Amino acid sequence: MKRLLLAAMALAILAACSSTPTKEQDGAAVEDRGGSTAQQAATTPPAAATGPTTAPLAATGVSGNPLKDPSNVLSKRSVFFELDSNIVKDEFKPLVSAHARYLQQNRGMKMTVQGNADERGSREYNLALGQRRADAVKQVMQLLGAQSDQIETISFGEEKPRATGHDEASLAENRRADIVYPND
Repeated sequence: MKRLLLAAMALAILAACSSTPTKEQDGAAVEDRGGSTAQQAATTPPAAATGPTTAPLAATGVSGNPLKDPSNVLSKRSVFFELDSNIVKDEFKPLVSAHARYLQQNRGMKMTVQGNADERGSREYNLALGQRRADAVKQVMQLLGAQSDQIETISFGEEKPRATGHDEASLAENRRADIVYPND
């Protein structure tokens, strides 16, 4: 009887120690064309984070401000997205990475990421999509070393179009997240 009781207690202890999988919150999807899932890409820093930069981050050019120097990658401020997507595309990873490094090197600097959408979809849907786009850019920057309190996100949905046409080129121009620094 004692053996049966001890075996039951041991089984109860083991059952109590076992873990059940929990659903983790999905992060911002980062496009990875290497065949991995968006979740794996969201938790793995993009290759651009460890590779060389496309332009120096040091203060050069216009008034010594790299943010205003047209030859510096930091002067580029828009990340464009596919239709109904908030995945940061490979071609924009070096841009996002450069801004993340700039924030990491300048801890007192803050920025706003403004999410935008084209005119297709309801106003509510476009506001939510713009917010997801801004949050995706912020999350990639945080994965690369920027601090959460340095980056504010906001969505304008379809309310601040860059292009006013209704053709595909104009719509594509409006599917973006803009990086805005103070005094820009």
